Amino acid sequence: MAVSSLPEPAGPAFSPLYQQIKALMLRDLQAGVWRPGEAIPSETELAARFKVSQGTVRKAVDELATENLLVRRQGRGTFVATHAEETTQFRFLRLHPDDGAPTGGTQRRFIDCRRLRAPADVARALGLRSGDAALQIRRVLSLKGTPVVLDEMWLPAALFKGLTAERLSGYQGPMYGLFESEFGVRMIRAEEKIRAVGADAQAAELLGVPPGAPLLSVERLALTYGDRPVELRRGLYNTAAHHYRNELS
Repeated sequence: MAVSSLPEPAGPAFSPLYQQIKALMLRDLQAGVWRPGEAIPSETELAARFKVSQGTVRKAVDELATENLLVRRQGRGTFVATHAEETTQFRFLRLHPDDGAPTGGTQRRFIDCRRLRAPADVARALGLRSGDAALQIRRVLSLKGTPVVLDEMWLPAALFKGLTAERLSGYQGPMYGLFESEFGVRMIRAEEKIRAVGADAQAAELLGVPPGAPLLSVERLALTYGDRPVELRRGLYNTAAHHYRNELS
């Protein structure tokens, strides 16, 4: 395996040494040198590889763990985070029941998965060229038997060849886990826009609410390494017995 070297200075701007090590580790994560769920080398091994102190490596690893890219496991080492982790598979699902019960008992029903020419707004959001193909996926997410989310997802077709509604329905884990394990696409972070809307006829039927009922519209752009957009998701949330919860820092 080739040994990564520290990047050359690109001008008067200076980044701390641990940030440079973090950038090199990110490069290896993006290149698949360390795959989701796999252990990364120890801090001692990384320090020798990068020719820096163990403390410098630890600071870089700490930041990557804070950003949910790595996971520390007491007595076992540090691993590449995966959406199959029980603690992270609901990281992007912010809907919580008002009674405070833990999130769980989720059921998914996929309506369709179609390959289409990306509409102009979708192509723009995903960085596609005019005429590029995209996958449109629609599903209903239920919590404890009650439909609460109607999702419309758009994915770059070139990254998800062979993805079908049957394949999605047959996968038992979180959908983002399927994306990373079978298509090599990992969702790193997301940007969201939220507004209140009234249910149209189709949403009302699928979510079991009256037409015009208040829903929360959540538009999410999910990004992978290098802030590359890889999913545009438009969700309609029934918050009659749930609330959208976020943590700010």
